Amino acid sequence: MDERWSTVRIDDVQPIAVAGGLRWRPIRRTLGIEAFGMNAYTAERVGDDVVESHTEQSLGHQEVYVVLAGRATFELDGETLDAPAGTVVFLRDPTTRRHARAAEPGTTVLAVGGKPGEAYSPSAWEWYFEAERFRDPLDPEAALRLMDEANERFPDHPGVVYSTACWLALAGREDDALATLRRAAELEPRALEWAASDDDLVSIRDRI
Repeated sequence: MDERWSTVRIDDVQPIAVAGGLRWRPIRRTLGIEAFGMNAYTAERVGDDVVESHTEQSLGHQEVYVVLAGRATFELDGETLDAPAGTVVFLRDPTTRRHARAAEPGTTVLAVGGKPGEAYSPSAWEWYFEAERFRDPLDPEAALRLMDEANERFPDHPGVVYSTACWLALAGREDDALATLRRAAELEPRALEWAASDDDLVSIRDRI
């Protein structure tokens, strides 16, 4: 492989179902990009999310969304934007709440982002999103190997610790899962609320 450049077709990057059904295509991880974040999201049906509802306030990222195929409907701080293929949406203010749904089947949106004035560092969520790949077929040990990497790179990150607890429970390591969940709750008290309805943690729910 030529180390100077690489290429991939977005359709060839297998989507991973994450965040309530969002179909994430990990472009940055696939290509090994380290200078900025880049990911794509594809919706099979009208009404499916192509951008989950969120802000970038905690990370301070500016983001650009490019509608590559189909048509998306964006909600930006309550304002609606119709975005057919070819539309570029730049969000310079990280506090802006953004959300987008597919207005046509097969809508694909490319997202690019980073924090102004700082060297880019990959976000922890990419690791626990990537772990979702191991749900079908279920392979919790493979997911835990990935989470080991995440815990080393992002020690005491609440989302990483919580996701680790989920995979430990799915692996049948209930005592480890409970201890890890308690650690997640120390870091983020809402973890106990998440756990109350999380099917991954059914095996330890009566001990929480």
